[in-house]
Amino acid sequence: MNQKKVRSFSDISELCQRNDTIVTLCGGGLDSAYLLAQLSKLDVRLVALSVDVGDDFDIEQFSCVVDKFNVEIARLDYRKEFVEEFVYPSILAGGRYLGQHPISASLSRPLIARAGVEFARSVGAKCLLHTANQSQNSLRRLNGAISDLGFEGYFGSPYEFDALPRDFKRLELQESFGIFGFANRLMSTDTNLWCREFESGTLDDPEGFEIDKNLYQWSVISDTASRVIELSFDRGRIVSADGESSTDPIELISGLNAKVGRYGIGRFSSLEHLEGGEKVLEVREAPAAALILEGFAQLASATVEAETLRWMRTLGEALIMEAVEGRWFRGLRKALQSFLEVSAHSVSGDVRFSLRNGGFELAGLRARSPLYIRDREQWEYVKAAEARSVVSSRFDDSSIVMEQGRDIGVGRRVEWLDTGVEHYPNGDFA
Repeated sequence: MNQKKVRSFSDISELCQRNDTIVTLCGGGLDSAYLLAQLSKLDVRLVALSVDVGDDFDIEQFSCVVDKFNVEIARLDYRKEFVEEFVYPSILAGGRYLGQHPISASLSRPLIARAGVEFARSVGAKCLLHTANQSQNSLRRLNGAISDLGFEGYFGSPYEFDALPRDFKRLELQESFGIFGFANRLMSTDTNLWCREFESGTLDDPEGFEIDKNLYQWSVISDTASRVIELSFDRGRIVSADGESSTDPIELISGLNAKVGRYGIGRFSSLEHLEGGEKVLEVREAPAAALILEGFAQLASATVEAETLRWMRTLGEALIMEAVEGRWFRGLRKALQSFLEVSAHSVSGDVRFSLRNGGFELAGLRARSPLYIRDREQWEYVKAAEARSVVSSRFDDSSIVMEQGRDIGVGRRVEWLDTGVEHYPNGDFA
């Protein structure tokens, strides 16, 4: 092993000589089960850590693996931290990967890594493993975060160097360990409060893929009547949805997912780059994210000066890329977030959207400190009057003779004293 990195299953044989406790970050899927099966061959204490960020981890279903391999399992609730420390800052940054889909695992992975490091230290473990592979951006996000957090022990994924086919792992679990719970899993799924994401398996080829509609759970159309829904923001943070205020961010986002998702809103299919520049297809559903991100963008446009807004979008994109590249805990992300929080201080008010099957559109907004014009004709009248007043005051200051005490309008001819030269306020001379 190199620099305390675990990159292959052959590395694992060295762990039993140096560690008596190994913690694995467990997502409850095929890769987690296969890793625990291999680790069970070692004479070590195994602890599987499940970090709850709003996922669909079924601890009862996974119990067959836990019981089979004599693994301790810990389930920790980090949903509130996920929303407040990771999702909310991403909203200020625009929240989308290159303007396409809402980022998701880019936000959850640093939190999962932090929870893993803290937990490993608390149980005295000197080894922290996960299951990301070369075709998943989670590999550099988890490794990068664990490294940046200064974990003292071994860490990494044996799947980095050992690329094992899904069928191979399924068959070995069945034939060697008698575990049959993963036969129907044809792709990788990742879920949190903000998004459900699917990749690999039947979604491998961007040039020819078909999405199984049964994958979707949040965005299944069940309502045909259009309706209007209102979001309220306070200094850039969403505080209520559909007239229901809540101090619980978990409740707010979950409720909005249900209300918006029933219109089939929030489905995305797009590419995302890997560390080497290659790109992979990802499919996701994120109804609440779709509406909240658009709501913030509309209200920011209504309340933030144009030049500041331009920098918010530029630096927001930089923050998103820091998250995507696995650099969440570095100084640049923190500095970018500070700028965005200050700039979003004026983003307060309400945004209304009209929901229909498969889409939505802006139906109105009301900003607390608006920069927009509500009556253009009245605004033009006032601006014209102000302009006339400025011109008039300039001529007064220049000792211009007022024609019989009346105001001078634009284009009115006056005479300068002692010169006889006819002068027009617009700068032309007769």
